[in-house]
Amino acid sequence: MSKRTAATPFALWMGIFTVVPMAIVLWFAFTDETGAFTTANIAKIWQFAGTYVDSIWMGALATVICLVLAYPVALSISRKSEHMQRTMVMIVMLPMWMNFLLRTYAWMTLLENNGLINQFLRTIGVIGPDATLSMINTDGAVVLGMVYNFLPFMILPLYSVMAKMDHRIIEAAQDLGCNSWQVFRRVILPLSAPGIVSGVTMVFVPAVSTFVISKLLGGSKYMMIGDVIETMFVGDGCDYNVGAALSLVLMVLMLICMSLMRKVDNGEDELGGMMT
Repeated sequence: MSKRTAATPFALWMGIFTVVPMAIVLWFAFTDETGAFTTANIAKIWQFAGTYVDSIWMGALATVICLVLAYPVALSISRKSEHMQRTMVMIVMLPMWMNFLLRTYAWMTLLENNGLINQFLRTIGVIGPDATLSMINTDGAVVLGMVYNFLPFMILPLYSVMAKMDHRIIEAAQDLGCNSWQVFRRVILPLSAPGIVSGVTMVFVPAVSTFVISKLLGGSKYMMIGDVIETMFVGDGCDYNVGAALSLVLMVLMLICMSLMRKVDNGEDELGGMMT
């Protein structure tokens, strides 16, 4: 079987589920209700510039928090025995077996004004019996929901790279007089750069475009670009053409971010992992 023949199923899959949907988005983005060519839909994007900025900011914040939390966890898992590694990876993946929507609803139950957290705080006397700690419908709740749902997508790529590190390199650095911080900065961190790039990409892209988390945990006060796009395709005031334009711009922004991350990764590889 030739390589071209073997790649045919993949090419068909990409054509049907990637190329065709992209062509449809492009068509609606640059046409009006009559099907005539127009750039008016793209011009309307400036009305949502603030929403784009807020979405990118909150997605970036959630990504940074995921990286800070995931890195030590992945490093710790990679240093365990093989049996313990498999067990801990399964524990990390366990929440992903539950439906995404149900996990988000669970956080609503915890964070709402009469939720479990407020009830617990009243019970131990941290807040008064009639007081309420406002946690739901805040930007913090949205970021928390992102971190909880997307954290495994940061841990797994980091662990995959760290588990393959040659520990003899670390031992060699220690033999050459490097302390723990120098070993981490000059050896572990550069070698884990591909995992960081993959994890950041896997978390940042869905975090920026999410709409379920912001709708359930943020309420109507914290709309992200995903929520705006959803309103363009669902409801009485839907506008497929503007919605397609918003989606197109979001995809372009995501591609730019992924390209920048890839250049950073390639630059580190060319420098020999910055081990200087």
